[in-house]
Amino acid sequence: MPRAEKTAKTLPFTGDPRADKYLVDDPLALLIGMVLDQQVPLEKAFAGPWVLRQRLGTKLDAAKLAAMPPADLTALFVERPALHRFPGAMAARVQDLCRLLVQEYDGDAAAVWTTAATGDELFKRVKALPGFGEHKARIFVALLAKQLGVRPKGWEEAAGPFGKTGSLASVADIDSPDALLQVREHKRAMKAAAPASKRAARPVKAPNNR
Repeated sequence: MPRAEKTAKTLPFTGDPRADKYLVDDPLALLIGMVLDQQVPLEKAFAGPWVLRQRLGTKLDAAKLAAMPPADLTALFVERPALHRFPGAMAARVQDLCRLLVQEYDGDAAAVWTTAATGDELFKRVKALPGFGEHKARIFVALLAKQLGVRPKGWEEAAGPFGKTGSLASVADIDSPDALLQVREHKRAMKAAAPASKRAARPVKAPNNR
């Protein structure tokens, strides 16, 4: 079993100290933030779990979220300001995530990584979660290692290019407000360098299940 040692007391992703600290204090909040981190500014995505907690009036609980009537959960996401650009789709995805956590990990979000023996196993577990494709799963492996000290054997290979020290390629490298700006600039540069044909081939649409 890998050794998991918290190294960050907060994740400076949102600009709200309470939301940033919640991402470290509650593993489910961190997973939900990663799920929401699509087609919206990362500040909004990672603030989402804290806002959802406030709207629920209680801490996030995978079993309770999984069992909620879908319309009730959707209403919390739709309530203004909406938690996401696509609140209905994301409410469904978050509920799917919670249902899988209940089925596979007894509702314990942290068990996804604390019981993974190797980096490859961790990557496969994360990739199997609703809302995590290969790209996002590798970023999450890197985030766990760089920010929270979760470093099972082989995590660097599992994280791919996002595991490199100082890569500034993803949210995994954001450990300060300045780093956030650097990561954002890096992404802009990468997007600008991408072939025009590839950029044009990316339609803007509601997210699917992966």
